[in-house]
Amino acid sequence: MKKAAVLLLTLTLTSALASCGTIAGVGEDITGASRTVQGWF
Repeated sequence: MKKAAVLLLTLTLTSALASCGTIAGVGEDITGASRTVQGWF
């Protein structure tokens, strides 16, 4: 579980840095990363 949280944080930060720089873009990236992690459980 802790490993998944670290991975989610890493994915979120990476997505935020690669996003278009808008709040909406960051929100979409976070949503996508959380859905991916939820699919694992």
